[in-house]
Amino acid sequence: MVLDDLGTSLRGTLDKLQGKARLDEDDVEEIVKEIQRSLLSADVDVSLVMELSDSIKTRALEEEPPGGTTARDHVLKIVYEEMVALVGDSTELPLEPQTIMLAGLQGSGKTTSATKMAWWFSKKGLRPAVIQTDTFRPGAYDQAKQMCERAEVDFYGDPDGDDPVEIAREGMEATADADVHIVDTAGRHALEDDLIAEIEEIEREVNPDRSLLVLDAAIGQGAKDQATRFEEAIGIEGVMITKLDGTAKGGGALTAVNETNSSIAFLGTGETVQDIERFEPSGFISRLLGMGDLKQLSERVERAMAEAQEDDEDWDPEQLLEGNFTLKDMQKQMDAMNRMGPLDQVMDMIPGMGGGMMDQLPDDAMDVTQDRMRKFERIMDSMTDEELENPKVVGQSRTERIARGSGTDVETVRQLLEQHSMMERTISQFQGMGDGDMQRMMKKMGGGGGLGDMMGGGKGPFG
Repeated sequence: MVLDDLGTSLRGTLDKLQGKARLDEDDVEEIVKEIQRSLLSADVDVSLVMELSDSIKTRALEEEPPGGTTARDHVLKIVYEEMVALVGDSTELPLEPQTIMLAGLQGSGKTTSATKMAWWFSKKGLRPAVIQTDTFRPGAYDQAKQMCERAEVDFYGDPDGDDPVEIAREGMEATADADVHIVDTAGRHALEDDLIAEIEEIEREVNPDRSLLVLDAAIGQGAKDQATRFEEAIGIEGVMITKLDGTAKGGGALTAVNETNSSIAFLGTGETVQDIERFEPSGFISRLLGMGDLKQLSERVERAMAEAQEDDEDWDPEQLLEGNFTLKDMQKQMDAMNRMGPLDQVMDMIPGMGGGMMDQLPDDAMDVTQDRMRKFERIMDSMTDEELENPKVVGQSRTERIARGSGTDVETVRQLLEQHSMMERTISQFQGMGDGDMQRMMKKMGGGGGLGDMMGGGKGPFG
């Protein structure tokens, strides 16, 4: 994730404050230097870095911690609040009819982002349409058309057209029934004058409600000039940061947001159309500092469960607490987990599971876990309906047959059966519970405060 090194180094520095009741100047100086080092290496503009670190230093030395608050928790709260202020509010995107125009250089991910945004709006109950006006890049039309088909959203483009403004005009007319029009414009390898002139003409034609700048998270210091030029040409109301699933630094994108006096609208976290997040500053910084993001997690869970249920109308997740927990149920749960996105992203959203705990795992831990899940899926695909409904019938001979059929081994089949038994026992503890019993168990699992309390009712870890 963007600025991941900052999260890791900050957690290490803050852990040195464990057990301290008060902060001295040396403690604060060490924390501030760590923040400066991490932000500068992530390509955040120097003036922004100094402004942030000065604010943290002043507050940490002058503010008195509330009664009963440790020095570590006090400075963590200050860092959290100042980081949220740095990234700013989320771009306002009302769920109503609107036209959005995308700008950016070639390779920034505009075409992919256009489809991702359309998919996101479709999941919010609106009918979106993508209008592809890029006549400069070979393959832009085909890429956009294929992605929109995959996302099941309306699309307009003209593979033979050579006038982007005319395509934009015809596209708006052809998709008049859509609620949200997303106009994808051409990029170039640099901020050439003809690119700026073209995008200004398209803006006059479609009259967008807001223009969003699409920035590759790895852009670095070049983001400042790019953001300034687009801001002068069409005005930028928001930024989408793309390719956050790689090793990108992301600080340049934060600088661009500040330079255009705008805000972040979306984060692109992968290659598929579903790999998009609405930017929420409190959750973003919470994950960065290892405190989870329950709001984003709950949205992913609900979406994944709904999609899994769409594919199999006979399966109802709520029935898990009513009858036997079968391997078919486990299969559906794993399917829903896969739909939630990469496992390391999901782990980052769980309070206490991301951050410091992830830092302690081997680099390939998530890959190993994903590989194990894929093997489990192959094993269940090799089972009969009887075995999926009643795993207890799987003895030695069936285990050997399933291992051969799935291309795995007997030990992995046994691990799957053991995993199922453990999940079955856990779910049985919830069966027959009233609301009060359930809340008490969840509170116990949440370490005394309850997960909802920990995240401030979805607002953030400090309310």
